Amino acid sequence: MTGKNKVKPPAKRRGWLKNDNHPGDFMKAPRCGAKNRRGTPCQAPAMKNGRSRLHGGTSTGPKTPEGIERIRQAHLIHGEYTKEAIASRKEFNALLRDLKESINEIDNKCEKIDIKI
Repeated sequence: MTGKNKVKPPAKRRGWLKNDNHPGDFMKAPRCGAKNRRGTPCQAPAMKNGRSRLHGGTSTGPKTPEGIERIRQAHLIHGEYTKEAIASRKEFNALLRDLKESINEIDNKCEKIDIKI
């Protein structure tokens, strides 16, 4: 073989690596080490928290009242079980019961008088 087919080594990377790893060689970045599905340690570069972007851990959730309300609204699908909807149904059912009782009373009075409705 001639010297024309020689492969040049990759140039040294300059600048910061992804996920806040220090500049320089990618292979020298600290590794995640989380157990993956094969049971072996993850070999992806770690972030500041010591885990890779795939194994960074779950969110601790919103802390402010505005954030909590935003999450509540995001999870609201139809509103059928909100406090307002439940109270509205209870009020409607109470009115319906009263109406049925009134109709039964009128029917009973009409039977006593022999009036057909």
